[in-house]
Amino acid sequence: MSEEFVAGRNSVAEVLKSGRSINKILVAKGERHGAIREIIGQARSQGLVVQEVEPAKLDQITEGVRHQGVVAMVAPVAYAEIEDILGRAQENGEQPFIVLLDELEDPHNVGAILRTSDATGVHGVLLPKRRSSPLTATVAKTSAGAVEYVPVARIGNISQTLKKLKKQGLWVVGADMDGDKNYYEADLTGPIVVVVGSEGQGMGRLTKEECDFVVRIPMKGKITSLNASVACSLLLYEVLRQRELKDK
Repeated sequence: MSEEFVAGRNSVAEVLKSGRSINKILVAKGERHGAIREIIGQARSQGLVVQEVEPAKLDQITEGVRHQGVVAMVAPVAYAEIEDILGRAQENGEQPFIVLLDELEDPHNVGAILRTSDATGVHGVLLPKRRSSPLTATVAKTSAGAVEYVPVARIGNISQTLKKLKKQGLWVVGADMDGDKNYYEADLTGPIVVVVGSEGQGMGRLTKEECDFVVRIPMKGKITSLNASVACSLLLYEVLRQRELKDK
């Protein structure tokens, strides 16, 4: 697995120029030298998250590597574009099958979902840039190698992204406890985006409003929700089951 950070002013400036997939830029509080100001400007122009942290936090991340007050947290694999994901479905002669993770912050869940996505034929996974776990070494490890095979795209505004996908003919199905019907009663055979929210909060209100329909997973026990990666797995396998039945 490639390193998870690049440290130092020159190195970070170079990685910003290179087009490599960066999760976020960390800057030591109070650091405003010319070089750091340039890095912050460059990062913001690329739509990257820039976070101010205590210098001790940078020391902890870099473990002795000289960081000069700036560190780029980098992804272990390159991010894809949504167009690449849709193109992949087209190349395979399949209806697009996409997963969108709404504010899912646990890297173990994201890794597990990537693993199931690979197993069920998902063409790609969408991760919001904010309040979501980016691709990290932990995600890659939990995915058991799936991160190499399932394209992941980072998106800005979730509602706008869903609107665009709907215009391109995709249906948006969300999983939520107050869904209209059980997930196995819905028709999931068409071009589809499956939206899964975080364990604690579920889907955001605006995200839910963009869903064409919302399905629930029946729960018979005392606990009211499933782990997000388990809930997502059930939905993805149901999409696969319905598609295979339709193709027979």
